[in-house]
Amino acid sequence: MKHLLGIVKSDKNPKTAIVDLTNFKVHPKYLKRIKVNKSFAVQNDMDAKVGNRVRIEETRPISKTKHWKITKII
Repeated sequence: MKHLLGIVKSDKNPKTAIVDLTNFKVHPKYLKRIKVNKSFAVQNDMDAKVGNRVRIEETRPISKTKHWKITKII
């Protein structure tokens, strides 16, 4: 199973949080580092709040957009 680390961006929906992951990618021609953000809708059973750093784990599809769940609040 995949595990990723991210920061909770939104917790307004019940049992759902939006987690933002930040990675750096090197541009192939200019060799400059570019920040790339990706957001995931995750199952929030652990009551993570906005700004918390969390570990998420891939799981079976819970809904149309949720395929991840929070396993640990760091």
